[in-house]
Amino acid sequence: SKGSSLAFGQVVIGPPGSGKTTYCQGMQEFLGRIGRKVTVVNLDPANDSLPYQCSLDIAELITLPDVMEDLKLGPNGGLIYCMEYLEANCDWLQEKLATSRGHYYLFDCPGQVELYTHHNALKNVFAQLAKWNFRLAAVHLVDSHYCTDPGKFISVLCTSLSTMLHVELPHVNVLSKMDLIEQYGKLAFNLDYYTEVLDLSYLVDHLASDPFFRNYRRLNEKLVEVIQDYSLVSFVPLNVQDKQSMRQVVQAVDKANGYSFGDQEHRSLEALMSAAVGADFHFTSTLAVQEKYVQSQDKALEEEAMDL
Repeated sequence: SKGSSLAFGQVVIGPPGSGKTTYCQGMQEFLGRIGRKVTVVNLDPANDSLPYQCSLDIAELITLPDVMEDLKLGPNGGLIYCMEYLEANCDWLQEKLATSRGHYYLFDCPGQVELYTHHNALKNVFAQLAKWNFRLAAVHLVDSHYCTDPGKFISVLCTSLSTMLHVELPHVNVLSKMDLIEQYGKLAFNLDYYTEVLDLSYLVDHLASDPFFRNYRRLNEKLVEVIQDYSLVSFVPLNVQDKQSMRQVVQAVDKANGYSFGDQEHRSLEALMSAAVGADFHFTSTLAVQEKYVQSQDKALEEEAMDL
C-alpha cells in the first residue's frame, strides 16, 4: 500500500560550524537506542571526516576537491556545482536509497547558506525525494551563541525565515550547543524570549544602546516587522549530550514530518494528544535549559565574589 511505502527522515541544514555532523551522530545513536533503523546520508561533498556510520556518501558520486581542481572553481562555486551535479544524477541517489528502504533517514547537508536561501539545486532534490514518498522535515541548526548578540540574532532570524520560505519543507529551527551557552556571555533576556521569538521591539531598543546600530534603528525595525508579520520562526533548544533535550527535538521533528501519526512504532496516548493539539511549545525543555543557564551564571558570580 501507499502508506507502507512511506519513508520518514530529517534534512539537517544550517550554517558552517552549527553542529550538523555532530547532530547527525548524536541523533543516529539516540534513534538507534529507541529502536529505529537509521540510515545516515552524507550530502556534503566537502565533508571528508565522518564520525558517524554513513550508509550513503555523496563522495561516491562527486567530491569538492576534485571539482575545484578539475574546473578551477573556488569552494563556494565548487559546492554549487556539486549540488547541481547531484540534482542531475538523482537516479543515482534513488538507486542507493532503495537498498535501505523502510529505514529512518538523516540527510547531512552542506553548510553553504546560499544553497537554502537562493539556489534551487538542493530544493529540487528535496522535492524529488518527496515524489519518491519521502516525508522529510528540515532541521535548521543555529549556534546558540548568536543569542548573546542582538544584531546577530536578528540576522539569524532573517536567515531562518528565508530558509523556511525557500526550502518549502516542514521546518524545525534548533538552537544547538546549548551546553556551551554560558561561555558565550550573559543573555539580555530569558531564554524563552529567544526560543519563542517574543516581542522583538525590545531587541531593537537593546540594539539602540550601541552607537553603531543607533543609526540603523529604522532598518532594524523594518526587519523585525517582516519576521513578526510572518510569525513562523521559533527555536527548540538542544544539547546533544542530554537525552531529555534530544527527546524534545525528536518529538518536534516527528510532528513536522508526520512520523508521530504513523504506525512505525508504539505511540503513547500522551504523545498522540501532544501531536494532535500542538500544545507543546517547548516550555518544559526551555525551562530546564534556562535553569541550568541561570545556575551556571550564579555559580560564576559566587566564584567572582569569593575571589574578591
